[in-house]
Formats: sequence, structure tokens, C-alpha cells
Amino acid sequence: MNSIKITKSNFEQEVLKSDKPVLLDFWATWCMPCKMISPVVEEIAKEVPGVKVGKVNIDEQPELASAFNVMSIPTLAVMKEGKIIKTMVGVKPKSSILKMLA
Repeated sequence: MNSIKITKSNFEQEVLKSDKPVLLDFWATWCMPCKMISPVVEEIAKEVPGVKVGKVNIDEQPELASAFNVMSIPTLAVMKEGKIIKTMVGVKPKSSILKMLA
């Protein structure tokens, strides 16, 4: 499955009410580290069954970035049953991101 663009209007349905864990990628178009990690996040979206991957553009969705206290990007957060269970900031290898989902 491809990643989903997460917005304020679909957040509740796609993230809070998801029956699967959700990996959220907080990013921005001007962020070089975000561009570095984006292909890895997309690979995970396609390769890992049972996980939904959402991308939150912090410039377009400042309320969501604020709600998650995102101070640096890229920030990855794993949500399960509407709660944040793990977060990670910065560019990390795919193996580290996969461990977040385990």
C-alpha cells in the first residue's frame, strides 16, 4: 500500500480509528533530511503488511505538528489504538524504523 496524506480533516478516520498501527512521517518540502528518509518510508508502506503509513506535511498541517509537539523534522511516530507508542527524530536506517513497528 502507498502512504496516505494525513490532514486535519482525515486524521481521526485514518489514524485514530485505524485498526492497524500507523507510522506517521512529519516532513516538509524544504527539509533535506526529510527527502533522504522519504524513499525508506515509502518502501515500508509498500513492504510491511499490517501497518498504515501516513505523511504529514508540517507546513500544510501546523495544527497536527503542534499537537504532536514536533520540534524537529523528520519526526516519525507510531500510533496504536489512538496513542503514540514510539517516536524517532532524524534520519535513521530502515532497520531502526522497522524496529519501531515491531
